[in-house]
Amino acid sequence: MRILIAADKFKGSLTQREACDAIAAGIRRVKPDADIDLCPLADGGEGTVDAIVTATGGKTVSFEVCGPLPGMRVKAPIGLIDSGRTAIVELAAASGLLLLEPDQRDPTRTTTFGTGELLKYAADAGAKKIILGIGGSATCDAGVGIAQAWGGAVKMLNGKVYSPSDRKLSGHDLGRILAITRFQPSFSNYTGQHKALPGARSAILDTRGVEFVVACDVGNPLYGPDGAAHVFAPQKGATPEQVERLDADLRKMIDRLQLHEIANAPGAGAAGGAGFGMMAFFGATMVSGAELIMDLTHLRSRIETADLVITGEGKLDAQTLAGKAPAAVARACKKAGKRCIAIGGTIGHGAEGLLSEGVTSYFGIVGGPVTLADAMRDASRLLTDTAERILRLL
Repeated sequence: MRILIAADKFKGSLTQREACDAIAAGIRRVKPDADIDLCPLADGGEGTVDAIVTATGGKTVSFEVCGPLPGMRVKAPIGLIDSGRTAIVELAAASGLLLLEPDQRDPTRTTTFGTGELLKYAADAGAKKIILGIGGSATCDAGVGIAQAWGGAVKMLNGKVYSPSDRKLSGHDLGRILAITRFQPSFSNYTGQHKALPGARSAILDTRGVEFVVACDVGNPLYGPDGAAHVFAPQKGATPEQVERLDADLRKMIDRLQLHEIANAPGAGAAGGAGFGMMAFFGATMVSGAELIMDLTHLRSRIETADLVITGEGKLDAQTLAGKAPAAVARACKKAGKRCIAIGGTIGHGAEGLLSEGVTSYFGIVGGPVTLADAMRDASRLLTDTAERILRLL
């Protein structure tokens, strides 16, 4: 039996690789001789660099950059593939929610500045294409921090202009932004001149000829009831009052920048508006993170040769259907006529929708009353036990 294991992370408990290994351990309890093909997946969030580098035989280099809070320093990786011509960057590695303690989480105070620093390092390393995964952020600054770090001049209503060397801007500053223009970038190998891209995605900043691709797993606009503040800011520690203020400030900024078309584009609200910032300031193209990873890992051809496919993530629910990796795997299995089992740390409302997408059946790993803390601590054992029971049933 050839079994393909293509799982995403169990957020806060297991990385993609650890989840795949735990499932494989359960399978081997039943069929020690099974031909197991491990394919850790990601959808633009944590683990994107590792998944792509592993699949393509690339390498990683790490840099110390600004963390999600100004003044915080973190070490974050950049993946290099195609002989260094393409770089992979994770917003979560520099500006991610999991880098903060619960009492530190406040999207009015956090910044994407460190992500912008990573983009600079990737360009300085010679990358001509940068893929940025924007899941798992702690921020709601519309990508202004990224633009500031890259070399953007952020002009405020009071006339003050913030350069990369000034105070790092955060969600608190959105309502006072008047304009964003560019400085001459201080890059070691800068030689090019600014050229605006055609259409609505005109790059405000000098992109140095680098092509930017954003791997995104949501289609939300920047503001409004389905926007960055209302949908995602509460998950990042925002109070109801802060949610209302952030949404209002995002609207004010867009009115002044006159970038309504981009603000309403699918994915603009991803990662606290970092999707908008990358499209507006860098001329980036948005793509499905799950589909991108599937292409780079040649997952569809691997599904064709499998007798069984097992996928999963921390929570299977309606959000899984909106671009998450397990749903993408299920659709590919349905097209190939292959059985697909999904495993979740927990099963939430809407998970039944996976059945019409190609999932044969789905299972939760918790078999009885348990606290969330205990379930997350024992996730590896619970996942292994569940995989064993599934294979015995089959």
